[in-house]
Amino acid sequence: MDLKIKEDEVAVFAIGGLGEIGKNMYAIQYQDEIVIVDAGIKFPEDELLGIDYVISDYQYLAEHQNKIKGLFITHGHEDHIGGIPYFLQKVPNVPIYAGPLATALIKGKLEEHGLLESTKMNVLQESDVVTFNNLSVEFFRTTHSIPDTLGIAIHTPQGVIIQTGDYKFDLTPVGNQPGPNLQKMAKLGTDGVLLLLSDSTNAEIPTFSKSERFVGNTIHQIVERIDGRIIFATFASNLYRVSQAVDAAIQNGRKVAVFGRSMEQAIVNGRELGYLDIPDSEILDASEINKLPANKVMLLCTGSQGEPMAALSRIANGTHRQISIQPDDTVIFSSNPIPGNTVSVNHLINALEEAGANVIHGKVNNIHASGHGGQEEQKLMLRLIKPKYFMPIHGEYRMLKIHTELAQLCGVPKENTFIYENGDVLALTQNSARKAGHVPAGDVYVDGNGIGDISSEVIEDRQMLSEEGLVIVVATIDYKKGLVLSGPDILSRGFVYMRESGNLINQAQKHIFHTIKTHLDNDDAVAEDVLKQDIVDNLQEFLYRRTERHPVILPMIISTQV
Repeated sequence: MDLKIKEDEVAVFAIGGLGEIGKNMYAIQYQDEIVIVDAGIKFPEDELLGIDYVISDYQYLAEHQNKIKGLFITHGHEDHIGGIPYFLQKVPNVPIYAGPLATALIKGKLEEHGLLESTKMNVLQESDVVTFNNLSVEFFRTTHSIPDTLGIAIHTPQGVIIQTGDYKFDLTPVGNQPGPNLQKMAKLGTDGVLLLLSDSTNAEIPTFSKSERFVGNTIHQIVERIDGRIIFATFASNLYRVSQAVDAAIQNGRKVAVFGRSMEQAIVNGRELGYLDIPDSEILDASEINKLPANKVMLLCTGSQGEPMAALSRIANGTHRQISIQPDDTVIFSSNPIPGNTVSVNHLINALEEAGANVIHGKVNNIHASGHGGQEEQKLMLRLIKPKYFMPIHGEYRMLKIHTELAQLCGVPKENTFIYENGDVLALTQNSARKAGHVPAGDVYVDGNGIGDISSEVIEDRQMLSEEGLVIVVATIDYKKGLVLSGPDILSRGFVYMRESGNLINQAQKHIFHTIKTHLDNDDAVAEDVLKQDIVDNLQEFLYRRTERHPVILPMIISTQV
Protein backbone atom coordinates (compact mmCIF):
# COMPACT_ATOMS: atom_id res chain seq x y z
CA MET A 1 0.00 0.00 0.00
CA ASP A 2 1.43 3.35 -1.09
CA LEU A 3 0.31 6.90 -0.41
CA LYS A 4 -1.41 8.83 -3.20
CA ILE A 5 1.02 11.72 -3.02
CA LYS A 6 3.14 13.49 -5.59
CA GLU A 7 6.92 13.37 -5.59
CA ASP A 8 7.27 16.85 -4.08
CA GLU A 9 4.50 16.53 -1.45
CA VAL A 10 4.93 15.89 2.28
CA ALA A 11 2.41 13.43 3.76
CA VAL A 12 1.15 13.91 7.31
CA PHE A 13 -1.18 11.39 8.95
CA ALA A 14 -2.19 10.06 12.35
CA ILE A 15 -2.03 6.35 13.13
CA GLY A 16 -3.78 7.24 16.41
CA GLY A 17 -4.75 10.31 18.44
CA LEU A 18 -7.48 11.94 16.34
CA GLY A 19 -11.05 11.81 17.62
CA GLU A 20 -9.84 10.21 20.86
CA ILE A 21 -7.83 10.76 24.01
CA GLY A 22 -4.86 8.44 23.83
CA LYS A 23 -3.12 6.20 21.31
CA ASN A 24 -1.06 9.13 19.99
CA MET A 25 1.02 8.28 16.92
CA TYR A 26 1.77 10.60 14.02
CA ALA A 27 3.82 10.16 10.86
CA ILE A 28 5.50 12.61 8.49
CA GLN A 29 6.67 11.16 5.18
CA TYR A 30 8.65 12.74 2.38
CA GLN A 31 9.64 10.47 -0.50
CA ASP A 32 11.52 7.52 1.04
CA GLU A 33 11.81 8.90 4.61
CA ILE A 34 9.30 8.55 7.44
CA VAL A 35 9.56 10.20 10.86
CA ILE A 36 7.18 8.96 13.56
CA VAL A 37 6.16 10.99 16.61
CA ASP A 38 5.03 8.99 19.67
CA ALA A 39 3.54 5.50 19.95
CA GLY A 40 0.94 5.42 22.71
CA ILE A 41 -1.85 3.26 24.02
CA LYS A 42 -5.44 4.07 24.92
CA PHE A 43 -7.16 2.69 27.98
CA PRO A 44 -10.31 0.76 27.05
CA GLU A 45 -13.79 2.09 27.64
CA ASP A 46 -16.09 0.03 29.88
CA GLU A 47 -17.76 -1.74 26.95
CA LEU A 48 -14.44 -3.27 25.82
CA LEU A 49 -14.77 -6.19 28.20
CA GLY A 50 -11.56 -8.03 29.01
CA ILE A 51 -9.37 -5.68 26.95
CA ASP A 52 -6.24 -4.38 28.67
CA TYR A 53 -5.14 -1.76 26.14
CA VAL A 54 -6.02 -0.39 22.74
CA ILE A 55 -3.12 0.22 20.37
CA SER A 56 -2.80 1.44 16.79
CA ASP A 57 -2.84 -0.56 13.59
CA TYR A 58 0.80 -0.56 12.45
CA GLN A 59 0.13 -2.17 9.05
CA TYR A 60 1.23 0.74 6.86
CA LEU A 61 4.39 1.34 8.89
CA ALA A 62 5.22 -2.38 8.82
CA GLU A 63 4.88 -2.41 5.02
CA HIS A 64 7.22 0.60 4.74
CA GLN A 65 9.59 -0.03 7.63
CA ASN A 66 12.62 0.43 5.37
CA LYS A 67 11.65 4.11 5.09
CA ILE A 68 11.32 4.74 8.85
CA LYS A 69 14.19 6.86 10.14
CA GLY A 70 13.20 7.09 13.78
CA LEU A 71 10.52 7.19 16.44
CA PHE A 72 10.64 10.53 18.30
CA ILE A 73 9.00 10.80 21.73
CA THR A 74 7.52 14.02 23.09
CA HIS A 75 7.30 12.78 26.71
CA GLY A 76 6.93 9.71 28.90
CA HIS A 77 3.17 9.28 29.42
CA GLU A 78 1.48 6.00 28.55
CA ASP A 79 -0.66 7.51 25.80
CA HIS A 80 2.60 8.47 24.07
CA ILE A 81 5.01 5.60 24.89
CA GLY A 82 2.82 2.69 26.02
CA GLY A 83 2.53 1.21 22.52
CA ILE A 84 6.28 1.11 21.83
CA PRO A 85 6.83 -2.58 22.76
CA TYR A 86 3.89 -3.65 20.57
CA PHE A 87 5.09 -1.42 17.73
CA LEU A 88 8.60 -2.87 17.86
CA GLN A 89 7.23 -6.41 17.82
CA LYS A 90 5.51 -5.54 14.54
CA VAL A 91 8.15 -3.17 13.16
CA PRO A 92 11.56 -4.09 14.67
CA ASN A 93 14.83 -2.17 14.64
CA VAL A 94 13.38 1.34 14.66
CA PRO A 95 15.71 3.72 16.55
CA ILE A 96 14.04 5.67 19.36
CA TYR A 97 14.82 9.28 20.31
CA ALA A 98 13.56 10.55 23.69
CA GLY A 99 14.39 12.81 26.62
CA PRO A 100 16.14 11.42 29.72
CA LEU A 101 13.05 10.54 31.77
CA ALA A 102 11.10 9.14 28.82
CA THR A 103 14.17 7.07 27.93
CA ALA A 104 14.29 5.57 31.43
CA LEU A 105 10.58 4.72 31.29
CA ILE A 106 10.83 3.21 27.81
CA LYS A 107 13.82 1.08 28.80
CA GLY A 108 11.76 -0.41 31.62
CA LYS A 109 9.01 -1.36 29.16
CA LEU A 110 11.43 -2.81 26.63
CA GLU A 111 13.14 -4.88 29.31
CA GLU A 112 9.80 -6.41 30.34
CA HIS A 113 9.15 -7.42 26.73
CA GLY A 114 12.68 -8.68 26.03
CA LEU A 115 13.35 -5.90 23.50
CA LEU A 116 15.92 -3.75 25.27
CA GLU A 117 19.04 -5.33 23.78
CA SER A 118 17.71 -5.14 20.21
CA THR A 119 16.54 -1.51 20.40
CA LYS A 120 18.75 1.51 19.78
CA MET A 121 17.90 4.27 22.28
CA ASN A 122 19.08 7.85 21.75
CA VAL A 123 18.81 10.31 24.66
CA LEU A 124 17.71 13.75 23.51
CA GLN A 125 18.47 17.23 24.80
CA GLU A 126 16.56 20.28 23.63
CA SER A 127 19.56 21.60 21.70
CA ASP A 128 19.97 18.43 19.61
CA VAL A 129 19.27 18.27 15.89
CA VAL A 130 18.81 14.89 14.20
CA THR A 131 19.48 15.00 10.45
CA PHE A 132 18.55 12.57 7.67
CA ASN A 133 18.82 12.95 3.88
CA ASN A 134 15.69 15.04 3.32
CA LEU A 135 14.33 15.53 6.82
CA SER A 136 15.79 16.94 10.01
CA VAL A 137 14.31 17.10 13.49
CA GLU A 138 14.82 19.68 16.23
CA PHE A 139 13.14 20.25 19.56
CA PHE A 140 11.79 22.95 21.85
CA ARG A 141 11.10 22.75 25.57
CA THR A 142 7.50 22.76 26.79
CA THR A 143 5.89 22.20 30.19
CA HIS A 144 3.48 19.42 31.09
CA SER A 145 2.76 17.23 34.11
CA ILE A 146 5.97 15.25 33.61
CA PRO A 147 9.57 16.44 33.18
CA ASP A 148 11.46 16.46 29.89
CA THR A 149 8.56 17.37 27.62
CA LEU A 150 9.49 18.40 24.11
CA GLY A 151 7.76 19.89 21.12
CA ILE A 152 9.10 18.54 17.84
CA ALA A 153 9.87 20.47 14.66
CA ILE A 154 10.38 18.40 11.50
CA HIS A 155 12.13 20.30 8.74
CA THR A 156 11.09 19.14 5.25
CA PRO A 157 11.92 20.47 1.77
CA GLN A 158 8.43 22.03 1.71
CA GLY A 159 8.57 23.66 5.14
CA VAL A 160 8.55 23.03 8.87
CA ILE A 161 5.96 20.79 10.50
CA ILE A 162 5.56 21.20 14.26
CA GLN A 163 4.00 18.70 16.65
CA THR A 164 3.58 20.29 20.07
CA GLY A 165 3.17 17.14 22.15
CA ASP A 166 1.13 17.66 25.32
CA TYR A 167 1.76 21.11 26.75
CA LYS A 168 0.66 24.01 28.86
CA PHE A 169 2.45 27.29 29.49
CA ASP A 170 3.49 26.90 33.13
CA LEU A 171 5.62 29.97 33.78
CA THR A 172 6.36 28.99 37.39
CA PRO A 173 7.28 25.30 37.13
CA VAL A 174 8.23 23.27 40.17
CA GLY A 175 11.78 22.51 41.24
CA ASN A 176 14.76 23.30 39.06
CA GLN A 177 12.84 22.82 35.81
CA PRO A 178 13.06 25.63 33.26
CA GLY A 179 9.86 27.02 31.81
CA PRO A 180 8.66 26.67 28.24
CA ASN A 181 11.13 27.94 25.65
CA LEU A 182 9.02 30.78 24.28
CA GLN A 183 12.00 32.27 22.44
CA LYS A 184 12.62 29.13 20.41
CA MET A 185 8.92 28.74 19.60
CA ALA A 186 8.78 32.36 18.46
CA LYS A 187 11.96 31.91 16.36
CA LEU A 188 10.40 28.92 14.60
CA GLY A 189 7.26 30.96 13.98
CA THR A 190 9.21 33.92 12.65
CA ASP A 191 11.24 31.73 10.29
CA GLY A 192 8.00 30.20 8.97
CA VAL A 193 5.98 27.10 9.85
CA LEU A 194 4.07 25.15 7.21
CA LEU A 195 1.84 23.06 9.52
CA LEU A 196 1.07 23.02 13.23
CA LEU A 197 -0.22 19.86 14.92
CA SER A 198 -1.34 20.97 18.39
CA ASP A 199 -2.72 19.31 21.53
CA SER A 200 -6.51 19.80 21.80
CA THR A 201 -7.25 18.04 25.10
CA ASN A 202 -8.40 21.14 26.99
CA ALA A 203 -9.96 23.00 24.06
CA GLU A 204 -13.22 23.23 26.02
CA ILE A 205 -11.54 25.07 28.92
CA PRO A 206 -11.69 28.83 28.24
CA THR A 207 -8.83 29.85 30.54
CA PHE A 208 -5.18 29.17 31.31
CA SER A 209 -4.49 25.94 33.20
CA LYS A 210 -3.32 26.35 36.80
CA SER A 211 0.38 26.19 37.50
CA GLU A 212 1.71 23.11 39.23
CA ARG A 213 3.03 25.43 41.93
CA PHE A 214 -0.57 26.40 42.79
CA VAL A 215 -1.31 22.75 43.51
CA GLY A 216 1.79 22.52 45.67
CA ASN A 217 0.53 25.29 47.93
CA THR A 218 -2.79 23.47 48.35
CA ILE A 219 -1.06 20.18 49.15
CA HIS A 220 1.01 21.89 51.86
CA GLN A 221 -2.11 23.42 53.41
CA ILE A 222 -3.95 20.09 53.44
CA VAL A 223 -1.02 18.13 54.89
CA GLU A 224 -0.55 20.71 57.66
CA ARG A 225 -4.06 20.21 59.02
CA ILE A 226 -4.22 16.39 58.92
CA ASP A 227 -3.42 14.64 62.18
CA GLY A 228 -3.64 10.98 61.19
CA ARG A 229 -1.80 8.93 58.62
CA ILE A 230 -1.81 10.21 55.00
CA ILE A 231 -2.05 8.02 51.92
CA PHE A 232 -1.16 10.12 48.86
CA ALA A 233 -2.06 8.73 45.44
CA THR A 234 -1.06 10.24 42.11
CA PHE A 235 0.42 9.29 38.75
CA ALA A 236 3.88 7.85 39.27
CA SER A 237 5.07 9.79 36.22
CA ASN A 238 4.03 13.15 37.70
CA LEU A 239 7.33 13.75 39.46
CA TYR A 240 6.39 17.40 40.09
CA ARG A 241 3.41 16.28 42.15
CA VAL A 242 5.44 13.57 43.86
CA SER A 243 8.11 16.15 44.73
CA GLN A 244 5.59 18.53 46.27
CA ALA A 245 3.89 15.78 48.26
CA VAL A 246 7.23 14.62 49.66
CA ASP A 247 8.26 18.20 50.48
CA ALA A 248 4.98 18.77 52.33
CA ALA A 249 5.47 15.56 54.29
CA ILE A 250 9.05 16.37 55.29
CA GLN A 251 8.19 19.95 56.31
CA ASN A 252 5.49 18.57 58.60
CA GLY A 253 7.74 16.00 60.23
CA ARG A 254 6.52 12.96 58.30
CA LYS A 255 8.57 10.13 56.84
CA VAL A 256 7.59 8.81 53.42
CA ALA A 257 6.99 5.16 52.52
CA VAL A 258 6.59 4.22 48.85
CA PHE A 259 4.23 1.53 47.53
CA GLY A 260 3.57 0.27 44.02
CA ARG A 261 6.19 -0.87 41.51
CA SER A 262 5.74 2.07 39.13
CA MET A 263 5.96 4.57 42.02
CA GLU A 264 9.07 2.89 43.38
CA GLN A 265 10.67 3.06 39.92
CA ALA A 266 9.59 6.68 39.51
CA ILE A 267 11.36 7.59 42.76
CA VAL A 268 14.51 5.83 41.55
CA ASN A 269 14.41 7.54 38.14
CA GLY A 270 13.56 10.94 39.63
CA ARG A 271 16.44 10.83 42.09
CA GLU A 272 18.94 9.57 39.52
CA LEU A 273 17.99 12.26 37.00
CA GLY A 274 17.90 15.04 39.58
CA TYR A 275 14.15 15.76 39.51
CA LEU A 276 13.62 14.58 43.10
CA ASP A 277 15.71 15.68 46.07
CA ILE A 278 14.74 13.21 48.80
CA PRO A 279 17.30 12.40 51.52
CA ASP A 280 17.63 8.70 52.34
CA SER A 281 16.82 9.53 55.96
CA GLU A 282 13.29 10.65 54.97
CA ILE A 283 12.35 7.42 53.17
CA LEU A 284 10.70 4.84 55.39
CA ASP A 285 10.89 1.10 54.85
CA ALA A 286 7.50 -0.63 54.81
CA SER A 287 8.44 -2.70 57.85
CA GLU A 288 8.95 0.48 59.91
CA ILE A 289 5.59 2.12 59.28
CA ASN A 290 3.90 0.84 62.42
CA LYS A 291 6.83 1.89 64.58
CA LEU A 292 6.01 5.57 64.12
CA PRO A 293 2.93 7.54 65.21
CA ALA A 294 0.29 7.88 62.49
CA ASN A 295 0.89 11.64 62.22
CA LYS A 296 4.54 11.02 61.34
CA VAL A 297 3.87 8.93 58.22
CA MET A 298 2.86 9.54 54.60
CA LEU A 299 2.33 6.61 52.25
CA LEU A 300 3.00 7.47 48.62
CA CYS A 301 1.33 5.01 46.26
CA THR A 302 0.02 4.18 42.82
CA GLY A 303 -3.60 3.49 41.98
CA SER A 304 -5.18 6.93 41.61
CA GLN A 305 -6.98 5.64 38.49
CA GLY A 306 -8.68 2.73 40.24
CA GLU A 307 -6.46 0.05 38.70
CA PRO A 308 -7.50 -3.20 40.42
CA MET A 309 -3.97 -4.50 41.00
CA ALA A 310 -2.41 -1.18 42.04
CA ALA A 311 -1.38 -0.56 45.64
CA LEU A 312 -4.29 1.69 46.57
CA SER A 313 -6.97 -0.73 45.33
CA ARG A 314 -5.38 -3.58 47.29
CA ILE A 315 -5.23 -1.39 50.39
CA ALA A 316 -8.92 -0.47 49.95
CA ASN A 317 -10.16 -4.04 49.58
CA GLY A 318 -7.95 -5.42 52.35
CA THR A 319 -5.67 -7.59 50.21
CA HIS A 320 -2.44 -5.60 50.62
CA ARG A 321 0.15 -7.62 52.56
CA GLN A 322 1.51 -4.68 54.56
CA ILE A 323 -1.10 -1.91 54.71
CA SER A 324 -4.73 -1.80 55.81
CA ILE A 325 -7.00 1.20 56.26
CA GLN A 326 -7.05 2.66 59.78
CA PRO A 327 -9.97 4.76 61.10
CA ASP A 328 -8.11 8.09 61.04
CA ASP A 329 -6.43 7.62 57.63
CA THR A 330 -6.78 10.36 55.02
CA VAL A 331 -6.44 9.36 51.38
CA ILE A 332 -5.55 12.18 48.98
CA PHE A 333 -6.28 11.66 45.28
CA SER A 334 -4.07 14.15 43.45
CA SER A 335 -5.30 13.38 39.93
CA ASN A 336 -8.45 13.38 37.87
CA PRO A 337 -9.79 10.20 36.23
CA ILE A 338 -8.66 9.78 32.65
CA PRO A 339 -11.31 8.73 30.11
CA GLY A 340 -12.41 5.15 30.71
CA ASN A 341 -11.44 5.13 34.41
CA THR A 342 -14.16 7.27 36.01
CA VAL A 343 -16.29 4.33 37.19
CA SER A 344 -13.26 2.49 38.63
CA VAL A 345 -12.11 5.59 40.50
CA ASN A 346 -15.57 6.17 41.98
CA HIS A 347 -15.74 2.54 43.12
CA LEU A 348 -12.32 2.91 44.76
CA ILE A 349 -13.32 6.11 46.59
CA ASN A 350 -16.45 4.38 47.88
CA ALA A 351 -14.43 1.37 49.06
CA LEU A 352 -11.98 3.60 50.92
CA GLU A 353 -14.79 5.55 52.59
CA GLU A 354 -16.51 2.30 53.61
CA ALA A 355 -13.24 1.06 55.10
CA GLY A 356 -13.17 4.13 57.34
CA ALA A 357 -10.84 6.51 55.52
CA ASN A 358 -11.44 10.18 54.83
CA VAL A 359 -11.00 10.80 51.09
CA ILE A 360 -9.92 14.08 49.54
CA HIS A 361 -10.02 14.23 45.75
CA GLY A 362 -8.89 16.76 43.20
CA LYS A 363 -12.04 18.25 41.72
CA VAL A 364 -13.33 19.44 45.06
CA ASN A 365 -10.10 20.46 46.77
CA ASN A 366 -7.90 21.96 44.04
CA ILE A 367 -5.17 19.37 44.44
CA HIS A 368 -4.85 18.62 40.77
CA ALA A 369 -3.82 20.79 37.85
CA SER A 370 -4.15 19.65 34.28
CA GLY A 371 -0.99 19.25 32.25
CA HIS A 372 -2.83 20.43 29.15
CA GLY A 373 -3.29 24.04 28.18
CA GLY A 374 -6.70 25.67 27.97
CA GLN A 375 -7.92 27.89 25.16
CA GLU A 376 -5.74 30.84 26.11
CA GLU A 377 -2.61 28.68 25.93
CA GLN A 378 -3.72 27.14 22.66
CA LYS A 379 -4.14 30.63 21.22
CA LEU A 380 -0.72 31.63 22.56
CA MET A 381 0.84 28.62 20.82
CA LEU A 382 -0.90 29.56 17.58
CA ARG A 383 0.33 33.17 17.85
CA LEU A 384 3.90 32.08 18.56
CA ILE A 385 4.10 29.48 15.78
CA LYS A 386 2.03 31.38 13.16
CA PRO A 387 1.40 28.31 10.97
CA LYS A 388 0.19 28.47 7.38
CA TYR A 389 -1.85 25.30 7.88
CA PHE A 390 -3.32 23.86 11.06
CA MET A 391 -4.44 20.39 12.15
CA PRO A 392 -5.68 19.85 15.74
CA ILE A 393 -4.61 16.56 17.33
CA HIS A 394 -5.01 14.64 20.60
CA GLY A 395 -8.70 15.12 21.32
CA GLU A 396 -12.23 13.96 20.70
CA TYR A 397 -14.05 15.49 17.74
CA ARG A 398 -15.68 18.34 19.66
CA MET A 399 -12.27 19.34 21.04
CA LEU A 400 -10.70 19.29 17.59
CA LYS A 401 -13.55 21.43 16.26
CA ILE A 402 -13.17 24.06 18.99
CA HIS A 403 -9.40 24.15 18.52
CA THR A 404 -9.87 24.69 14.79
CA GLU A 405 -12.17 27.64 15.51
CA LEU A 406 -9.49 29.10 17.81
CA ALA A 407 -6.95 28.79 14.99
CA GLN A 408 -9.26 30.73 12.70
CA LEU A 409 -9.60 33.45 15.36
CA CYS A 410 -5.79 33.59 15.45
CA GLY A 411 -5.50 34.27 11.74
CA VAL A 412 -5.36 30.83 10.09
CA PRO A 413 -7.77 30.85 7.12
CA LYS A 414 -10.66 28.40 7.46
CA GLU A 415 -9.66 26.60 4.27
CA ASN A 416 -6.21 26.01 5.79
CA THR A 417 -7.55 24.12 8.82
CA PHE A 418 -8.16 20.36 8.77
CA ILE A 419 -10.16 18.15 11.12
CA TYR A 420 -9.10 14.67 10.06
CA GLU A 421 -9.63 11.14 11.30
CA ASN A 422 -6.96 8.56 12.05
CA GLY A 423 -5.51 7.33 8.77
CA ASP A 424 -6.51 10.37 6.68
CA VAL A 425 -3.51 11.67 4.73
CA LEU A 426 -2.80 15.40 4.36
CA ALA A 427 -0.50 16.12 1.40
CA LEU A 428 1.38 19.42 1.61
CA THR A 429 3.63 21.66 -0.42
CA GLN A 430 4.66 25.23 0.30
CA ASN A 431 1.50 26.49 -1.40
CA SER A 432 -1.00 23.63 -1.36
CA ALA A 433 -2.76 21.25 0.96
CA ARG A 434 -5.10 18.42 0.02
CA LYS A 435 -6.50 15.14 1.26
CA ALA A 436 -4.60 12.28 -0.34
CA GLY A 437 -6.26 9.02 0.59
CA HIS A 438 -6.22 6.92 3.73
CA VAL A 439 -3.94 4.42 5.46
CA PRO A 440 -5.09 1.67 7.88
CA ALA A 441 -5.51 3.16 11.35
CA GLY A 442 -8.11 1.13 13.19
CA ASP A 443 -8.04 -0.04 16.80
CA VAL A 444 -6.09 -3.14 17.78
CA TYR A 445 -7.00 -4.79 21.08
CA VAL A 446 -4.46 -6.15 23.57
CA ASP A 447 -6.01 -8.91 25.67
CA GLY A 448 -3.53 -10.53 28.06
CA ASN A 449 -0.70 -11.74 25.85
CA GLY A 450 -2.81 -11.60 22.71
CA ILE A 451 -2.32 -8.68 20.31
CA GLY A 452 -4.88 -8.09 17.60
CA ASP A 453 -6.54 -11.50 17.92
CA ILE A 454 -9.70 -10.04 19.47
CA SER A 455 -12.07 -8.86 16.73
CA SER A 456 -15.03 -6.52 17.02
CA GLU A 457 -17.26 -9.61 16.74
CA VAL A 458 -15.64 -11.08 19.84
CA ILE A 459 -16.21 -7.81 21.71
CA GLU A 460 -19.87 -7.87 20.63
CA ASP A 461 -20.18 -11.43 21.94
CA ARG A 462 -18.63 -10.39 25.26
CA GLN A 463 -21.04 -7.49 25.55
CA MET A 464 -23.99 -9.74 24.76
CA LEU A 465 -22.82 -12.33 27.29
CA SER A 466 -22.49 -9.63 29.95
CA GLU A 467 -25.91 -8.12 29.23
CA GLU A 468 -28.09 -10.98 27.96
CA GLY A 469 -26.47 -14.21 29.20
CA LEU A 470 -25.78 -17.60 27.63
CA VAL A 471 -28.04 -20.47 26.57
CA ILE A 472 -26.48 -23.85 25.72
CA VAL A 473 -28.47 -26.37 23.69
CA VAL A 474 -27.36 -30.04 23.78
CA ALA A 475 -28.88 -32.78 21.61
CA THR A 476 -27.77 -36.27 20.49
CA ILE A 477 -28.80 -37.14 16.92
CA ASP A 478 -28.70 -40.31 14.82
CA TYR A 479 -28.44 -38.88 11.34
CA LYS A 480 -28.80 -42.24 9.58
CA LYS A 481 -32.10 -43.07 11.26
CA GLY A 482 -33.24 -39.45 11.41
CA LEU A 483 -33.82 -39.60 15.16
CA VAL A 484 -33.22 -37.33 18.13
CA LEU A 485 -31.79 -39.83 20.64
CA SER A 486 -31.63 -37.49 23.61
CA GLY A 487 -32.50 -33.90 24.39
CA PRO A 488 -32.59 -31.27 23.38
CA ASP A 489 -31.47 -30.14 26.84
CA ILE A 490 -31.04 -26.47 27.76
CA LEU A 491 -28.58 -24.93 30.17
CA SER A 492 -28.77 -21.23 31.06
CA ARG A 493 -26.13 -18.98 32.57
CA GLY A 494 -26.97 -15.34 33.13
CA PHE A 495 -30.19 -15.54 31.09
CA VAL A 496 -32.95 -16.95 33.30
CA TYR A 497 -32.99 -18.84 36.59
CA MET A 498 -33.69 -22.43 35.51
CA ARG A 499 -35.69 -23.49 38.57
CA GLU A 500 -38.15 -20.64 38.19
CA SER A 501 -38.48 -20.80 34.39
CA GLY A 502 -39.62 -24.36 33.82
CA ASN A 503 -42.45 -23.45 31.45
CA LEU A 504 -40.20 -21.29 29.25
CA ILE A 505 -37.50 -23.98 29.13
CA ASN A 506 -40.01 -26.71 28.23
CA GLN A 507 -41.47 -24.66 25.41
CA ALA A 508 -37.97 -23.82 24.15
CA GLN A 509 -37.06 -27.53 24.14
CA LYS A 510 -40.15 -28.35 22.06
CA HIS A 511 -39.29 -25.50 19.70
CA ILE A 512 -35.74 -26.79 19.18
CA PHE A 513 -36.97 -30.41 18.81
CA HIS A 514 -39.30 -29.28 16.04
CA THR A 515 -36.45 -27.43 14.30
CA ILE A 516 -34.18 -30.49 14.40
CA LYS A 517 -36.91 -32.89 13.22
CA THR A 518 -37.77 -30.59 10.32
CA HIS A 519 -34.16 -30.86 9.13
CA LEU A 520 -33.97 -34.60 9.65
CA ASP A 521 -37.25 -35.23 7.85
CA ASN A 522 -36.66 -32.94 4.88
CA ASP A 523 -32.95 -33.37 4.06
CA ASP A 524 -31.23 -36.45 2.74
CA ALA A 525 -27.89 -35.21 4.06
CA VAL A 526 -28.11 -32.76 6.93
CA ALA A 527 -25.26 -30.21 7.09
CA GLU A 528 -24.48 -29.79 10.79
CA ASP A 529 -23.36 -26.17 10.50
CA VAL A 530 -26.66 -25.31 8.76
CA LEU A 531 -28.62 -27.14 11.47
CA LYS A 532 -26.76 -25.28 14.24
CA GLN A 533 -27.39 -21.92 12.63
CA ASP A 534 -31.07 -22.78 12.22
CA ILE A 535 -31.27 -23.68 15.91
CA VAL A 536 -29.67 -20.35 16.84
CA ASP A 537 -31.92 -18.31 14.56
CA ASN A 538 -35.17 -19.98 15.58
CA LEU A 539 -34.39 -20.06 19.30
CA GLN A 540 -33.26 -16.41 19.25
CA GLU A 541 -36.58 -15.43 17.70
CA PHE A 542 -38.58 -17.53 20.18
CA LEU A 543 -36.75 -16.28 23.27
CA TYR A 544 -36.97 -12.64 22.18
CA ARG A 545 -40.74 -12.96 21.72
CA ARG A 546 -41.02 -14.37 25.23
CA THR A 547 -38.39 -12.34 27.15
CA GLU A 548 -37.23 -9.46 24.89
CA ARG A 549 -33.65 -10.61 25.41
CA HIS A 550 -30.99 -11.79 22.98
CA PRO A 551 -28.78 -14.30 24.83
CA VAL A 552 -25.78 -15.90 23.16
CA ILE A 553 -26.94 -19.34 22.00
CA LEU A 554 -24.40 -22.15 21.77
CA PRO A 555 -25.72 -25.35 20.13
CA MET A 556 -23.83 -28.60 20.82
CA ILE A 557 -24.81 -31.49 18.56
CA ILE A 558 -23.57 -34.97 19.48
CA SER A 559 -23.73 -37.16 16.41
CA THR A 560 -23.78 -40.96 16.14
CA GLN A 561 -22.99 -40.68 12.42
CA VAL A 562 -19.74 -42.40 11.51
